[in-house]
Amino acid sequence: MVKVYYEKDADLSFIKNKAIGIVGYGSQGHAHALNLKDSGLNVSVGLYKGSKSWAKAEAAGLRVSTVAEMARDSDVIVMLLPDPSQPEVYRKDILPHLLAGKSLVFAHGFAIHYKTIVPPKNVDVWMIAPKAPGHRMREVFVQGNGVPALVAVHQDATGHAKEMALAYAKGVGSLRAGVLETTFKEETETDLFGEQVILCGGVTSLIKAAFETLVEAGYQPESAYFEVMHELKLIVDLMYEGGMEYMRYSVSDTAEYGDYTRGPRVIDKHVKDNMRKVLDEIQDGSFAKEWITENDEGRPRFLRLRQENAGHQVEKVGKDLRAMMPWLKTTK
Repeated sequence: MVKVYYEKDADLSFIKNKAIGIVGYGSQGHAHALNLKDSGLNVSVGLYKGSKSWAKAEAAGLRVSTVAEMARDSDVIVMLLPDPSQPEVYRKDILPHLLAGKSLVFAHGFAIHYKTIVPPKNVDVWMIAPKAPGHRMREVFVQGNGVPALVAVHQDATGHAKEMALAYAKGVGSLRAGVLETTFKEETETDLFGEQVILCGGVTSLIKAAFETLVEAGYQPESAYFEVMHELKLIVDLMYEGGMEYMRYSVSDTAEYGDYTRGPRVIDKHVKDNMRKVLDEIQDGSFAKEWITENDEGRPRFLRLRQENAGHQVEKVGKDLRAMMPWLKTTK
């Protein structure tokens, strides 16, 4: 049974007198920094000189310095950069200041699990991984709530790594909702798997295949878009609120019957077999190696795929139709 921690399980004193340095001020970085600041903790932000985020962080009342200066002055160093960027920044700006007894912290286990970062043995290494985008994390915190998170300890050099991690989780608000105990391995592999087969890769591929099937059968692209893309949010919101049972309760009996009888024909055994292959590539490190190599070579395949997918007909049709719905909130 998974272990779940709440606010009663954390003692903020473990981190109250520590200097916390946040590396990066993007989606996760700004949320962690501001939530910790509002919790009364000593937090600063480390950025490269010339960063566009420098002025934003200062305007929010945060102390800002270079990453190296922040690492030198911090007891707890929190890596909130994209996975491909972390190793170089770590080696250049953080490792020289990563003294015994300090904490190196992550919100995702990729760098530690796949060993693109190998910290010295005399520091704590732990993770608090909120299960929401940073802007949502910040929004919920301001409302007085929190988003769930995962906690994992990779190295416990001080003997207090978990207490520190839980105190940090309290500072960012996640213990208000609940923090589940896991490992760096489990968090990394399940996160990548979810992104690839459901949340991003699976859903977008299913939408494109369904859209193309309708258009190739002679239906209007606009009608196809509404049926396979626009209405998806309505269904996901129902599942988010109450699971698949609540979704099925909320739709028509016709839709529910089609769900039971046709869904398994589309997502059949061979799809699950392919999912296992994707999971194998995550577990044996071949996906990580491929992604690291892609970045080392300048992302040629990634950029080509991004351009190709942006030009898909479902995107062009959707852009025109969304222009008819000004109430939709769009963010960049």
